[in-house]
Amino acid sequence: MGLFQTTPNVDQATDRTRPLADRMRPRALEEFVGQDHLIGTGKPLHTQIERDDTGSLIFWGPPGTGKTTLAKIIAKMTKAEFIEFSAVLAGIKEIKQVMADAERARQYGTRTIVFIDEIHRFNKAQQDAFLPHVEKGNIRLIGATTENPSFEVNSALLSRCRVYVLQPLAEDQVVVLLRRALEDKERGLGEMKLRASDDVLAKVAAYSSGDARSAYNVLEVAAGLALAASRKEGQKGGATTARAAAEITDEIVHDALQKRVLLYDKAGEEHYNLISALHKSVRNSDPDAALYWLGRMIEAGEDPLYIARRVVRMSVEDIGLADPNALPLCMAARDAVDFIGMPEGNLALAQAVVYLSVAPKSNALYTAYGDVQQDIERTAAEQVPLHLRNAPTGLMKKLGYGKDYQFAHDVEGKVANMQCLPDSLRDRVYYRPTGEGIEKRIRERLEEIKKMRAVSAATKPLRSSQES
Repeated sequence: MGLFQTTPNVDQATDRTRPLADRMRPRALEEFVGQDHLIGTGKPLHTQIERDDTGSLIFWGPPGTGKTTLAKIIAKMTKAEFIEFSAVLAGIKEIKQVMADAERARQYGTRTIVFIDEIHRFNKAQQDAFLPHVEKGNIRLIGATTENPSFEVNSALLSRCRVYVLQPLAEDQVVVLLRRALEDKERGLGEMKLRASDDVLAKVAAYSSGDARSAYNVLEVAAGLALAASRKEGQKGGATTARAAAEITDEIVHDALQKRVLLYDKAGEEHYNLISALHKSVRNSDPDAALYWLGRMIEAGEDPLYIARRVVRMSVEDIGLADPNALPLCMAARDAVDFIGMPEGNLALAQAVVYLSVAPKSNALYTAYGDVQQDIERTAAEQVPLHLRNAPTGLMKKLGYGKDYQFAHDVEGKVANMQCLPDSLRDRVYYRPTGEGIEKRIRERLEEIKKMRAVSAATKPLRSSQES
């Protein structure tokens, strides 16, 4: 059919040219590992499958958590034809052709499940092409995505699908899958007679970040390295049973891994999840957690200047005037990253993050500016009071510009009893300093200013106007 394909009736699980991850794909719910919150007995998806009432679905979760596998199991259990779409290659013409075929098949009693991997890659027009056929029941649509569907799937299509969230596999669950692959002689690596301790498999699982496909790939490479090492040792010693003695060791796993697999998408949701975790750890004065999340972002390849910009924002949003040194320190960290680059600049970011974490916290400035924004939005563009306006021309002076302006330097205490807000916002207070850090002194200073303004009200100013 070209850009889509139906699942063949013959089982190709024993085809050794296929990747291990594909061969070991579970064929029934009983073989499925993980996602117990969805497919455990009595859980929502399990119940829907048993009732043959799944409807159209969106599976949202990180890579290697079983989205495609679940879709295939559903098709098998509900005896539906399974068609996979390529979100990269398919266009409107191909989608319409498949929909027409599915509509004809329905007339003959055949149900069709159309599976779209990475459905978020379809544009709005392509997604809309499925709508009438989902509504008519010509197809059951199952989409899989690693991106938040509320952002990437148009609302009309999303409202006709039930969204299920898949979680990364736990390390012990990945170990179960790896052990199964080592022992399975039909589809897995059982014929190789490999040995691997639970600790070694746990290391592979930890490095996979909950991605079963990634773990299988590492195991497959490690198996080949173990056999090669065993044969080499056998040739040295003249052994004839080298194959039976092949073992996957820590060193072999390290060679197979090369670099830890980190779950991170610089343009996707995980990007925002990690920066959110960093920001909230700083706000909660937890330097250890802040360092961890910072490290996760840096080691995964995040743009260090993006991190630096966010760290600068944290310094004014969550510390502010409680510690005025926070902002220049973070600016210095940004400059250091820009000047020396990475990886040397990572410690400058780490220093800034730890400083912010242990600094006294205040969001008084953040809250004050938020209140200002609200007042600006809900009120008219208030006129600047005449006494605060400059009067560079004679006409402006005649119109009252600058009249009754009180020059603070000519008033005792340097504080004049002069209204500086528009009349509609008279006596409005935006900035309320906390008792944290420097803001405690600022609060005391504001109390002094308040008292001096009261004294100034009873004293005639030395000068009634002054050009600004």
